[in-house]
Amino acid sequence: MYLNCHSYYSLRYGTIAPETLLKIGRYYGTNAMALTDINNTSACLDFVRLSSNYNIKPILGVDFRNGAKQQFVLLAKNNNGFMRINAYLSHHLHHGLPFPERPQYIQDTITIYPYQNHMEEPSGKDEFVGISLKDLNRFRFSKLVNRLDKVVILETLSFTNKKDYNTHRLLRAIDNNTLLSKLPLEEQGTTHEVVKPLDDIMSAFADFPEIISNTKALIEACHIAFDFSRERPNNQESYTGNTDLDFRLLRKLTYQGIAYRYDAVGDKVLDRISKELNIIREKGFVSYFLINWKILKYARSKGYFYVGRGSGANSVVAYLLRITDVDPIELDLYFERFINLYRKNPPDFDIDFSWTDRDDVTEFIFKRFKNTALITVYNTFKFKASIRELGKVFGLPKQEIDTLTSGTFNYSTLDDLSKLVITYSRRIQGFPNYLGIHAGGIIISERPIQYYTATFMPPKGFPTTQFDMVVAEDIGLYKFDILSQRGLGKIRDAVEIVKYNHPDKPPIDIHDIKRFKQDERIKYLLRNAKAIGCFYVESPAMRMLLKKLQVDNYLGLVAASSVIRPGVAKSGMMREYIMRYRYPERRKDAHPVLLDIMPETYGVMVYQEDVIKVAHFFGGLNLGEADMLRRGMSGKFRSRDEFLKVKDQFFMNCKKANKSFDLTKEIWRQIESFAGYAFAKGHSASYAVESYQSLFLKAYFPLEYMVATINNYGGYYQTEYYVHEARMHGGIIEAPCVNNSGVDTVIKGKSIYIGFKFLHSFEHKIGSTIVKERQANGLFFDLDDFIDRIAIGIEQLLILIKINAFRFTNKNKRALLWEAHMKVSKTTWDEHDMTLFKPQRKAFTVPELPQSTLEDAFDEIELLGYSLCSPFELLLEPLTDPMRAFDLVNNIGNTVTIQGYLVTIKRTLTSNGKTMYFGTFLDVAGDFIDTVHFPPVAKQYPFRGKGIYTITGKVMEEFDCLTIEVSKMERLAIIEDPRYSDKPLAL
Repeated sequence: MYLNCHSYYSLRYGTIAPETLLKIGRYYGTNAMALTDINNTSACLDFVRLSSNYNIKPILGVDFRNGAKQQFVLLAKNNNGFMRINAYLSHHLHHGLPFPERPQYIQDTITIYPYQNHMEEPSGKDEFVGISLKDLNRFRFSKLVNRLDKVVILETLSFTNKKDYNTHRLLRAIDNNTLLSKLPLEEQGTTHEVVKPLDDIMSAFADFPEIISNTKALIEACHIAFDFSRERPNNQESYTGNTDLDFRLLRKLTYQGIAYRYDAVGDKVLDRISKELNIIREKGFVSYFLINWKILKYARSKGYFYVGRGSGANSVVAYLLRITDVDPIELDLYFERFINLYRKNPPDFDIDFSWTDRDDVTEFIFKRFKNTALITVYNTFKFKASIRELGKVFGLPKQEIDTLTSGTFNYSTLDDLSKLVITYSRRIQGFPNYLGIHAGGIIISERPIQYYTATFMPPKGFPTTQFDMVVAEDIGLYKFDILSQRGLGKIRDAVEIVKYNHPDKPPIDIHDIKRFKQDERIKYLLRNAKAIGCFYVESPAMRMLLKKLQVDNYLGLVAASSVIRPGVAKSGMMREYIMRYRYPERRKDAHPVLLDIMPETYGVMVYQEDVIKVAHFFGGLNLGEADMLRRGMSGKFRSRDEFLKVKDQFFMNCKKANKSFDLTKEIWRQIESFAGYAFAKGHSASYAVESYQSLFLKAYFPLEYMVATINNYGGYYQTEYYVHEARMHGGIIEAPCVNNSGVDTVIKGKSIYIGFKFLHSFEHKIGSTIVKERQANGLFFDLDDFIDRIAIGIEQLLILIKINAFRFTNKNKRALLWEAHMKVSKTTWDEHDMTLFKPQRKAFTVPELPQSTLEDAFDEIELLGYSLCSPFELLLEPLTDPMRAFDLVNNIGNTVTIQGYLVTIKRTLTSNGKTMYFGTFLDVAGDFIDTVHFPPVAKQYPFRGKGIYTITGKVMEEFDCLTIEVSKMERLAIIEDPRYSDKPLAL
């Protein structure tokens, strides 16, 4: 008789996990339960999937409420009714409409009105009034006692106990953004929603057997069933409207793609094509391929750059359809990693677009395909965030909340309120808090989306499911991943910048990866790790790995892209791989079986495929079990249950094959370390393709590529270091200028003008207006001409003057500031009134005002975040004959002292949980210094923010990489800001 059960997907109201509801139902002996979360169907499909494990008949519905006030409960009589409930809920959520007291008639549903809101007799066939135990006494004396045929038991189940109820009240206070003491009664539930034994409910209604019969009949009338076998996908079944025609089209497009991808083909390629097409057809993924093809055909028609990643790179059909740019034949990528007859979960194409293009591609998908929705993610309560939320609910002062979130407290010494905050923060940790949007997941269904779920409308403007990608896959809805990536924007913009800065150069074919793989300049950049700004290969860790591996070829870069992942490093196999790569004689240490399985990586597991191969060939797991292992490694799923299921089988098989226990344990340890981190080889290969595109641009057009990098807000590093990199390649860096700059950074020859959009607090609209006015009516002559032509207030004008944007006037900056205050009001107008003659402006006599380049540097730091001069020029005590980074090679094993400008730090934990750091600095010449700060030193000599440090330590060398093992470090003082100094300026 549980017809109104709330899980914690009744967001900021319920407190019970969906599976816990089923456990409660089994404990109290019920054979049916209705999940009716408040304005939400997130948990419905999972509830149905899990219900068979508890021998409970699932019933689905929604408890419709305005705030906490219950209006009515709708239950689905069948799947069609569930779809209609979802459609009704979606309509109200999309348009922000309140729910009425009585809904319109909804076919295949049952409406139950709460007794306290509905004293009249319900008129419709499938309308009832719901009575709970707390209503019984009043009900006995109501006129409804004469219409028992219209009454059912509606006992709400929201909490398991009093502590759950307390948690609920806190959640409601968070939802209402109020103190717990001020939470209105109408915005919270009651203790009557604590679960009651089924026997108690039946006993309470013993005087009304007809109500019990009505409730049982209602339960009998409801039947929900979904197929979770995933034997066939539930995506749009056909691209053309006919599955046979789909396959003919896919086959035609595949063979047409041969001419674009291959100069000549042999039996190996043709046999692979035939095999893949047959499996794709058998598994029902033909339309999935064709829809991806159509999306990317549209993208190419618009000139959008994209990269197809994921396990789809293992497919030659995907390669020929131009979904991916990775040749699986060249890399020996086996198709079974992508799709095989044992594998029930979906194929996976991750399509990366520039962040400026993705929204248009998404809009195309929604217009072109009928049943489409974005996928949600469940944003859950995190422990520290929960402390902050609950601290506000309990009225704790900010200082106390900050102490609790920092973790620097002794629990036993806390006051009672603070202890409650900690206790309940732990209770709600992991609860869903609100529904967000998956990074790029889109589903395109054969049936209406509402057949499976309600949708809501986030600010992005596209309907979004109320369930996540895991539930979608459970039901056979396989997502299309349309992702955004900054690196693609850099590549696209760099190609355009080269066009305007080198109009004499032939057009760049950025997709000519074959040529890039053989290019000597690119090999030089890789081998010497000179790849700042280049996708995936610019970080300090990657820079050092490239040096250690001496990578100068595509396959080496593919391996490096995966070796850098935490799984390989954690297993200790990164170092082993480097050793075997550099010292061939060490390869004989590999186990013969492993070396035979993975000759390309010298018997070291590097890719996800390697782990699966080892599980299959070494551990004797069949392909189905190996795929279960792969799922457990993916890090996307609910738990590591799949991963652990095969462990016993692995050890048993190895024992039968007379493999030693120590060896088996070591191999399993390596496998286990990959869980959640391993890259598929195709994924690494896709990354390497994009790396080669960016490396080509960096090798031949470094200034243009750095400008594109700056305009796309950098990459691993902050903008300052890409400006520095441009200078290292001969670029002349100029501050913003009203006669040369654009909104974006622009390059003219070798001069690079920082864009207006990088000025802190400068309005984008004014930057655009400056550019348009200059293009329409020519350059600005002086400050007066600028003021006459641009609608600008004093605050925005001062920013331009302080950054020296009027330096072409050859007027002193301070003089210009003086003039601006005399000539411009503090208010900004939208546009000038057109006049026949320019107004005559009064000329002011301005006294001589001193100015220095150092003053410019501090204005630049304020407005850009960094100075355009070398930061070493701002030291209080100038350096005399400093050591340089290139001197370190002659001091291996020696203790040295060197100065470096801090670029970035990486915090990590040692095996015993202590904090250490890796630092990256620039020396006075602009070259990199890498440092290691072990825990004692890290604690004694901590980083103190941005600036120049004197570093003392021992120079260490490993595989041609030099680092300083720091023993002492201090930040050097810089000069006093001359803009606020009493001392006379140095001219």
